[in-house]
Amino acid sequence: MPVTADFTKLVDKAYQDKSLTELVDAPVAALAGVSDGDAKLLKDAFNITTVGDLGRNPYFRTASALVALTGGAK
Repeated sequence: MPVTADFTKLVDKAYQDKSLTELVDAPVAALAGVSDGDAKLLKDAFNITTVGDLGRNPYFRTASALVALTGGAK
């Protein structure tokens, strides 16, 4: 089933017309707000190089699940 979504605020301009598969395979710096320096730190610390690596990382998944369980409260 085809999925369409507006990614203009989520990814850098160069990646806004990419498919979901292409976005998952894109460098983590393709995400809006993630700089090349941030991407280097993620690679050095967690060996994360793509958006998919970030989304599948157990530490980030655990943190996201904990936040979701609190209803996003801060």
